[in-house]
Amino acid sequence: MVATARAHARVRADQPLPANVLRRIRQVEIKARILADEALLGTYRSVFRGSGLEFEEVREYEPGDDIRSIDWNVTARMGMPYIKKFREDRELNILLAVDVSASSWFGSVDQSKRDLAAEVAALLAMAAMRSHDRVGLLRFAEGLQEWMPSRRGREHLLQVIRELLFAEPRRVRTEMTDAARFLTNITKKRSVVFLISDFLDVGLVDDPAVRMLGRKHDVIALVLNDPRELELPDVGVVALEDAETGGIVHIDTGDRRLREEYASSARRRRTERRQALARMKIDSVDLFTDRPFVPALMALFNARTRRS
Repeated sequence: MVATARAHARVRADQPLPANVLRRIRQVEIKARILADEALLGTYRSVFRGSGLEFEEVREYEPGDDIRSIDWNVTARMGMPYIKKFREDRELNILLAVDVSASSWFGSVDQSKRDLAAEVAALLAMAAMRSHDRVGLLRFAEGLQEWMPSRRGREHLLQVIRELLFAEPRRVRTEMTDAARFLTNITKKRSVVFLISDFLDVGLVDDPAVRMLGRKHDVIALVLNDPRELELPDVGVVALEDAETGGIVHIDTGDRRLREEYASSARRRRTERRQALARMKIDSVDLFTDRPFVPALMALFNARTRRS
């Protein structure tokens, strides 16, 4: 099946947003700006350095210049050494691919995985904007792909935050194949793709679309986790609803063996996911709703910088 996406239309100026919506968008923007300026921006610029060098000018050689930069043709014509000067092609294309399936609604602490995804994406978009990079947003789930083409500027940043916070949720499953295929084909330029998802019900091991995405673009998987998905507390009999199917099952959390099996299964899924992404040369990091996410991002970016 060929992946398609609906282009996103801008909100009309004559349709003002409710005050509470504007306030929440502004809160996320301010937090993203503070975190970008105080923690992430320098590391972001170090690890994502642009697509290459562009010729800028020829100038006279000065002591200390790299002799490998000498332009011998100009030197021969002028009778004195000249060098070629280059500048970095800084502009990057950052693609935020955010899972909006029903499982993203879940949260057992103060924020849901959807809230976490919005804050992480806003921070990355802010760092990109501060670096004059372009940012595109793909909201994906099963049978749902809504695309905001890559742009720069604060207005675009606010649109991205608004869509992540307030777009209508839908009870659908996580589906990554068509999203990966769409992102592979959306631009010819090599881009940085952040896959932001809980990766539930995603079969990564044999997914050729995700593997192809990792070959064409620089893909980083940001895995959303909630503590209750990793282990169960002992709180007696509880009813659990699968957000993506609506199915309900009753379990006795007082059963120690059940809790151990639940935790063991969660660890196994995390290990299998990490190994599958590594085989596809996709960096990944786990982010959690009950702890700050900036240290985890910083650790990942610093590791990439050391590796390069």
